[in-house]
Amino acid sequence: MPLAAIVALVVLVAALVWIVSRSEAEQARTKLATDALWVEQTLRFQLSVDEDMLVRLALEASGGTRAEVLDARARLHIANNPEVLSIVWHDATGTVIRAVPGLDSTPDQRLVERMVLSRTVSARPVFGEVENQRFSMGVWLQGGAGIVTATISVPLMLERHIPWWIAEQYGVELADAGGSVIASRAKRSPDPQNPTHTISFDPPLPGTVLRIASYDPPAAFVNTLLVAVIAGLAVFAILALLTLYRSAQQRRRAEQRLEGEMAFRRSMEESLTVGLRAKDHEGRVLYVNSAFCKLVGWPAAELVGRSPPMPYWSPDRLEETLARQRALTEGGAVSQAFETRFRRADGSEIDVQVYEAALIDAAGRHRGWMGSIIDITDTKQAARLARAQDESMARTGRLVTLGEMASTLAHELNQPLSAIASYSAGLANLLQQGEAEPAVLRPAVEKLSLQANRAGQIIRRIQDFAKKRAPRFGRLSLRDVVMDTIGFMLADARENRVRVVTELTDVGTVMADRILLEQVLVNLIRNGMEAMAEDRRRGDRLTVRLLQGDDGNASIEVEDQGGGIAPEVAGRLFDAFTSTKEQGMGMGLNICRSIVELHRGHLAHRPGVAGGTVFTVTLPLADEMQKAVGYS
Repeated sequence: MPLAAIVALVVLVAALVWIVSRSEAEQARTKLATDALWVEQTLRFQLSVDEDMLVRLALEASGGTRAEVLDARARLHIANNPEVLSIVWHDATGTVIRAVPGLDSTPDQRLVERMVLSRTVSARPVFGEVENQRFSMGVWLQGGAGIVTATISVPLMLERHIPWWIAEQYGVELADAGGSVIASRAKRSPDPQNPTHTISFDPPLPGTVLRIASYDPPAAFVNTLLVAVIAGLAVFAILALLTLYRSAQQRRRAEQRLEGEMAFRRSMEESLTVGLRAKDHEGRVLYVNSAFCKLVGWPAAELVGRSPPMPYWSPDRLEETLARQRALTEGGAVSQAFETRFRRADGSEIDVQVYEAALIDAAGRHRGWMGSIIDITDTKQAARLARAQDESMARTGRLVTLGEMASTLAHELNQPLSAIASYSAGLANLLQQGEAEPAVLRPAVEKLSLQANRAGQIIRRIQDFAKKRAPRFGRLSLRDVVMDTIGFMLADARENRVRVVTELTDVGTVMADRILLEQVLVNLIRNGMEAMAEDRRRGDRLTVRLLQGDDGNASIEVEDQGGGIAPEVAGRLFDAFTSTKEQGMGMGLNICRSIVELHRGHLAHRPGVAGGTVFTVTLPLADEMQKAVGYS
């Protein structure tokens, strides 16, 4: 439709311009003819003035007016009309009697001869041929007494009697019958193609025409140019329409692709199980997906555009959540991750993991935050169950370890109990003998008390090691833990004929549960002792090292001189039910790894330099541990 409208407009404008052009051409031709007639009338009027002057001079001469008066009048006329070159008096035979301005003036002799021969006396002058851009006219005196002639310059006549405003528009020419130009009044040469108007100027001048030509081309050129400009604009408009149409097609295709992309992204967002929520710097919700709505139990219409506090925030964590929102606003475009708790619309509470990432628009401006929310209620429940199971397994492992150490522990207890019995018998004998002096009894009683305390410590340690309890983290000196554990295992070392060597460095404190850490060391030390059985022993030394690394960690190394670990078992040594012992259950090292990982540490092994195996327990120091888990 726009294209058809433009074509119709062009056709109508072209028709209108053509009609106007025709009208203007007609007007131009009419004006040219009118101006030509005006010029003709002006020149004829001037010639009539000259004719009247010549006739009057002839009449006055016939009336007896003196020659001096006639010559004065002739000079006055020539002064007022410079195109009149001369006025000459002839006798009846054509001989020049006198002339104004002088006798050197040459009239048209052929005109005089023709008049003498015709002897026709007329009240009006007779005109001669135009020659050398001049012509003459003559009149007989009354009674044929003589002839008066006047010679007129055609260029001067055109120059004087064609006004400037005609000369500005047209070129005026006087031409003979053959088309040769006799004289012209023009500022420049008109184009032969321009409009021309021709008028016969015979009479008075025989065989002459007056031709007027316009300087400027016909108005049709301007109209044609106007039509061309309009046509060009129309072509430009059509090209613009085509470009616009093409652009519209491309935009339509782009919109369709965008709609497809938006639909695809929307379907992806709606199919996600992760809740998505966008908010601005003030915390006002900008967008939520269906997974988030399902997560909190609130419809999107009630969440989008809402400002804090949100209905899904847990009341008991309101201040914490508001403080976190302020930290997000003040912290800049820095991503954060944290755990919190949401209250659903039905009143139930869920544990969630929130990842807040900076929301950057297409211009690169930080518009707010995009949060990814994951329901970790089941995960945390599973983690609690797993932790409880690990604690149960750890307790079971400790009981197994105590069972395996039963004979050693019995021997360890037997020593203080035997000493207590001996000291008691000695005291009884002293009392029976009447030698119960304080100075004699005091050393025995002190030794008796020391052995009783030793037995009590052994029993308490066994109780702590065996009883079920929740982990209790606190600042511990690794050196004290290592020394106490080694002291606990010395009896077992003597039983297995193993020398325990310590290489202890002063390291910082760690955040740990003492009993769980002792359980790990007991297990590793016992495994090292058992690895140095008689048939696999390469030495009798078990080395326990305490080292501090440059990365904020402390390491405990237990190196034995046993037969090492077979390559086929090394890769799965920490897996459950993997053991190198014939009667082993394969749970000890698995429990140890779980305990170490609970302490945010790492348990590894490697072959020893001189044979055997080195087990390494790496734990973060107390300050790093506090940063990682937030313990106080």
